[in-house]
Amino acid sequence: METGSKMTARLMLAVGGAVLGSLQFGYNTGVINAPQKVIEDFYNRTWLYRYNEPISPATLTTLWSLSVAIFSVGGMIGSFSVGLFVNRFGRRNSMLMSNILAFVSAVLMGFSKMAFSFEMLILGRFIIGLYSGLTTGFVPMYVGEVSPTALRGALGTFHQLGIVLGILIAQVFGLDLIMGNDSLWPLLLGFIFVPALLQCIILPFAPESPRFLLINRNEENKAKSVLKKLRGTTDVSSDLQEMKEESRQMMREKKVTIMELFRSPMYRQPILIAIVLQLSQQLSGINAVFYYSTSIFEKSGVEQPVYATIGSGVVNTAFTVVSLFVVERAGRRTLHLIGLAGMAGCAVLMTIALTLLDQMPWMSYLSIVAIFGFVAFFEIGPGPIPWFIVAELFSQGPRPAAFAVAGLSNWTSNFIVGMGFQYIAQLCGSYVFIIFTVLLVLFFIFTYFKVPETKGRTFDEIASGFRQGGAAQSDKTPDEFHSLGADSQV
Repeated sequence: METGSKMTARLMLAVGGAVLGSLQFGYNTGVINAPQKVIEDFYNRTWLYRYNEPISPATLTTLWSLSVAIFSVGGMIGSFSVGLFVNRFGRRNSMLMSNILAFVSAVLMGFSKMAFSFEMLILGRFIIGLYSGLTTGFVPMYVGEVSPTALRGALGTFHQLGIVLGILIAQVFGLDLIMGNDSLWPLLLGFIFVPALLQCIILPFAPESPRFLLINRNEENKAKSVLKKLRGTTDVSSDLQEMKEESRQMMREKKVTIMELFRSPMYRQPILIAIVLQLSQQLSGINAVFYYSTSIFEKSGVEQPVYATIGSGVVNTAFTVVSLFVVERAGRRTLHLIGLAGMAGCAVLMTIALTLLDQMPWMSYLSIVAIFGFVAFFEIGPGPIPWFIVAELFSQGPRPAAFAVAGLSNWTSNFIVGMGFQYIAQLCGSYVFIIFTVLLVLFFIFTYFKVPETKGRTFDEIASGFRQGGAAQSDKTPDEFHSLGADSQV
């Protein structure tokens, strides 16, 4: 066991300050849904004020779709820009600087009603999308680099916990009686000012990533001092030794560009794994389930389906906490496989229930169980694991480029699902979940044969497994680096 594998106050401060960015991402993902009608009324009033005629339904639909989708466009650009910041300014400072975007966005969206400007709202959504795209790279990278090996999976799950907590807060704040009404919706959208301010207060007290200090800046004394505070021990020799070995390895490699990740045989498999795991998160059907949930709850006689939707948000959060506690015991690969298999089973149940709903009204209760099950299995594996496993699959050199590619994959697939799902749902009806079942089975097969277990391994051990390629299979013991059905640690 590596030294310093306990939870310290400084480590908790670093992780807690960082995941406020994850909370922002989740909040802005969920916040736009609840106040749709009141924001559309604002668009209509603004149009009437400017042009003395009501807005046409087609224009209103276009403006609303743009307000929702522009967030993902910002996310794509932001996620692809991660590498421009982290090596130049450091991991912590990059997170601090990105809050400028959150403050600008809060002002634009918060004052859009007062200014009679839907353009301000749409621009604000784009800017907070940029912020969220950067966050999906900065936070898992920083958390992965400050965490000891034995806690890396558990602390990595905090990123997803921040996201689902943000979604839940947005769902609750979006209720009519709180802020989802005609007078307070600008405050609902401008609320992002608060976590941004909190992060600006907390992060200056958090340390810079020791890996960045030693490997990128060659500041060994600073890195050693930071490690002692993070680990709560004076003996950090094993951590330093591991980082130095990684640094030596990095010096032997040429600078890794995004194109190099795909050209080099050394990086081709890990970048393929990173991309497919991100796709397994977004193409799993989780967004479709949230889209369908309200109508399913209505059909089953729930008087206030919005509260049932909040209930699914609570399940979301609860099972992320479960994943947090079991990820270091069960392993990343195992939890991802369990999550994918469970989601596929629930998707089949949902298809059966939705198909037979009109003939058998009691099927609505089966569909509710399937929804909650689907959400629970998502948060056990495909929700949290794709985010932090990218940091584990790559050494310090290629890590920023890998995060840019993985983040772009995630945001692009998110955008495609967001734009295309409603059309596919209209075309396929209740059979839409069959598509997701097929995808989930394919992702399960890929994970089983291609994804290694990274639990308990240092960054350098994982990277060297890919470097040695096929030779690693024969050189290493079964519980060291198999990609597997054969990994005995699972």
